[in-house]
Amino acid sequence: MSSFKALRVHDAGKGVEARLDSLTLDQLSEGQVVIRSAWSGINYKDALAVTGKGKIIRKPPLNAGIDVSGTVETSEDPRFLPGDEVLVTGWGLGEIHDGGFSEFVRVPGDWVVPLQDPLDLRQAMAVGTAGFTAALSLVRMEQSGLAPDQGPILVNGATGGVGSFAIRLFSRAGYSVTALTGKTDAADYLKSLGATDIMDAGELDPGNRPLEKGLWAGSVDSLGGEALAWLTRTTKPWGYIAAVGLAQGIELNTTVMPFIIRGVSLIGIDSPLCPRDIRLATWKRLAGLLRPEDIDAVVSQEVGLDGVVAAAGTMMERRQRGRTLVKLG
Repeated sequence: MSSFKALRVHDAGKGVEARLDSLTLDQLSEGQVVIRSAWSGINYKDALAVTGKGKIIRKPPLNAGIDVSGTVETSEDPRFLPGDEVLVTGWGLGEIHDGGFSEFVRVPGDWVVPLQDPLDLRQAMAVGTAGFTAALSLVRMEQSGLAPDQGPILVNGATGGVGSFAIRLFSRAGYSVTALTGKTDAADYLKSLGATDIMDAGELDPGNRPLEKGLWAGSVDSLGGEALAWLTRTTKPWGYIAAVGLAQGIELNTTVMPFIIRGVSLIGIDSPLCPRDIRLATWKRLAGLLRPEDIDAVVSQEVGLDGVVAAAGTMMERRQRGRTLVKLG
């Protein structure tokens, strides 16, 4: 196999340098399946990695990118044959293992997920970790007992990748969804995704009592910090909170009262290390709920490998809406 291009992150003094390198297959992390990459997508974690704003990549140099889709080039795993369309999300891809911002990827067979009909390779990466995380929130909460007739769902960080897909997926599954956002110009976008109501985060009165009025049967929280604490206080009895992110902070200052008086359940969503059986079932549910127009509505732009660093900078400046795809094939 000849050389190929990859966006590789290197140590650079007190920071990092992300640059396009020419690699050969033997320079990639070990694995049984070699994938000819077609698409990837830029997640918040990817933006942290390539800008150096967060220590995502543990041992540089390493190819960035926590998602990839493509076709199997070679396989030592009998579950996969050359030409199979597949995807990989999580498992340390782009963190401890050479990632998806590369024209070829080599990974362990257990990480590989067959492409779920009717998704194509581009659509799978438009969904990516962001959409998979949102779908996992839906699956985990419904496994715990959530149903549409119990009340509305609150989604914060609503214009981001996870938030955008959460709105669309819960709406398609029959739920009434309220989007909480600080972007006052995003109302039309959020309603196009299926949000029934829009809340302005700038006008939110979080209160300070251990329990506030119960408003939400469930919620998807991308923020952490005070946003998550407020959700614990405003969730209805026997409601559910899916904690998926920490964009606002890692702290959680609350009391036990929501949990022992209202029976609120706080469900941690760890999509990178999601067990394979749950992973496969979640991708199947996701593919069954989403329509092509749902995915198109969430994609805001496409870039090549040479456009990833600039797009990551835009995301870190909180000017990104929806998903940015990376075209590799």
